[in-house]
Amino acid sequence: MAASENKLIIAILIGAVAGIISGCLYGSKMVAVAWIGDLFLDALKMMIVPLIIAAVISGVTSLGDIRKLGKVGGMTLLYYAATTAIAVLIGLFVVNLIQPGVGVGQATSELTEQITNKSDTGFVEIIRSLISPNVISAAANMQLLPLIVFSLLFAAALTTIGDKNVTIIKFFDGLNEVMMKLVIWVMVFAPVGIFALIAGKIGSAGGAQAIQQELLAVGSYCFTVILGLSIHFIVLFTILIVFSKKGRDYLFKLLRALITAFGTASSSATLPLTMECALEAGVDKRSIKFVLPIGATINMDGTALYESVAVMFIAQAYGISMGLGEQAIIFVTATLAAIGAAGIPQAGLVTMLIVLEAVNLPAEGIGLILAVDWFLDRFRTTVNVWGDSVGAAVIESYLPKENT
Repeated sequence: MAASENKLIIAILIGAVAGIISGCLYGSKMVAVAWIGDLFLDALKMMIVPLIIAAVISGVTSLGDIRKLGKVGGMTLLYYAATTAIAVLIGLFVVNLIQPGVGVGQATSELTEQITNKSDTGFVEIIRSLISPNVISAAANMQLLPLIVFSLLFAAALTTIGDKNVTIIKFFDGLNEVMMKLVIWVMVFAPVGIFALIAGKIGSAGGAQAIQQELLAVGSYCFTVILGLSIHFIVLFTILIVFSKKGRDYLFKLLRALITAFGTASSSATLPLTMECALEAGVDKRSIKFVLPIGATINMDGTALYESVAVMFIAQAYGISMGLGEQAIIFVTATLAAIGAAGIPQAGLVTMLIVLEAVNLPAEGIGLILAVDWFLDRFRTTVNVWGDSVGAAVIESYLPKENT
């Protein structure tokens, strides 16, 4: 198994590098292969809903007595809140140190229709998004938060009906195993899919020259975001070493998921592979099935860090001073808004409006970063997936012992 894993990692890396080179060399011609990448991404997304439902229900019921879920659930939420807060602090530190927005000038780009249509997003909407009046509709529209809430409640109820739950639990356990097998099959096509995704995206951006111009325009901003994400990646690795039984090998076991996250820019689409890699790395199945689906939806360390840097960058570009009070507001709102960022490409732009509004910054400032957001989105998604993976390894230590 290890040899085949290594071969797949190498093949995915080759596909990613080939996608970058092809996109830069052939430019808009590579848009013609973008559909292959979309097909691969759709194949992964196709499995998200049944996998999340099966994994959460199977994971919660495997804990046995529902009263034991309190400690595990509490530690999971504590981990997510703490790492997200750390990410925002790192973002604020690096953006204050480098000050990438000074001298950039105001943005003139128009907001995309997607962002404009979501301008009324707020904390009330985020809270209301936890519950859907129709779970079938939620599944059809890929609204993962209400599906997870429903699955948690359904699993909790299952643990209270005694032996009558055996057949239902076996069904979801079996469904989870089947979905994981499907993931393995789909990942055979990952090298080609990731090649097409990256090459097509670079091609649609205008090729190497256009990307070079974009990076020159906001190069300091890109550097600041990537530096902050790199620091947080190392912090998460340190947390892994200190608070779990996993070591450096865990990072290598997760490489396939991390590279796929970079290629797809979607933590939700990467979830099936993240679960498979964590399982192969020896993480307890119960932790994987409970922690990772929730993490892929609400734990967005990279997004939170990115939003704090982006908002400060916009303030600097407009020449608006952000004191300790304003930065404290950014810290709180970026931490909370990241929970509402769905695990899909560029969703962070939508929730960023919440942070901008909280400190009275113009929403039009997002136009400054639109040109490079697709590029930075891949880095922050990779950090999001790594944060979820570390969480599964850490929470594993707090699981109740299985009955023997």
